[in-house]
Amino acid sequence: MTVPVLPPIDHLVSRALAEDLGVEPRTLLSGAAGPALLERDVTGSSVLPADAVFVGRIVARESGVVCGIAVAERAFSMLAEASGTPDAIRFEPLAADGDTVASGTAVAEVEGMARVVLAAERTALNALMVLSGIATEARRWQEAAGASVAVMDTRKTAPGLRALSKWAVACGGARPHRSGLWDMVLIKDNHVRLAGGVAQAVAAARRAHPDLLIEAEAATAEEAREAAAAGADIVLLDNMDAATMRLAVDGVGESSHSIGRSCLTEASGGVVMDQLDEVVACGVDRVSTSALTLAPPLDFGLDELDALD
Repeated sequence: MTVPVLPPIDHLVSRALAEDLGVEPRTLLSGAAGPALLERDVTGSSVLPADAVFVGRIVARESGVVCGIAVAERAFSMLAEASGTPDAIRFEPLAADGDTVASGTAVAEVEGMARVVLAAERTALNALMVLSGIATEARRWQEAAGASVAVMDTRKTAPGLRALSKWAVACGGARPHRSGLWDMVLIKDNHVRLAGGVAQAVAAARRAHPDLLIEAEAATAEEAREAAAAGADIVLLDNMDAATMRLAVDGVGESSHSIGRSCLTEASGGVVMDQLDEVVACGVDRVSTSALTLAPPLDFGLDELDALD
């Protein structure tokens, strides 16, 4: 698979390191804090000799899809730069984002000033754990759905982590849904009620944003048919049982054919892995689920090489 382009990460990494060190993020981004920054790690600065060197590997504690190698590397390099020792760290990837690894697999080697390595360790591992958990779940869902159906994420992401969460979804082989409120129209039930109906809502959105994709939520097969007839690009079939979903898919096909405009169907709301085969069999084009971006982290640890021997 082709790994998508990594979004900007310095702002996120600086905030994560600053949170651990109890400083302002700009302290990390300025690159000029100096050695005193490492004194903020009261354990490492008091226990570790200034010239101590750490050599170790980041190891997967469970099997899954690796994601976030570059983010982990940046945690180490940013702290080294900010503390005035830019050459203090050597980071060598041993796996690539999107790779499936077994438990016990080393995904990177880290060598350098022990005070820097151990102060950045948790930020680096947290990034790998969260993003790899998302990529792993995305891979699991997309493989279960099969090639004919696109598995999509949702906007249910940890605050501030949306861009990276959606990037991890793509690394896992599933597809990101809209990035936010600005890049696609998604008409939900509250919009429909306040607009006076699904057809009115779709028409208003098309007038306002003729160049954007328009998706409309439907709770019934009739609403789905109406949304397609109104010119929606995608109809979201919300919390439907299998029988209703099949009727909705057929209705959307008939309505879109009658107006000469294609319209996709997307199952969402309460879809769980155990029901995925049944949902796919209804003929939908897409399935969206918050299970991807809210996936449990994949466990990684930083092991000193001497301890591994």
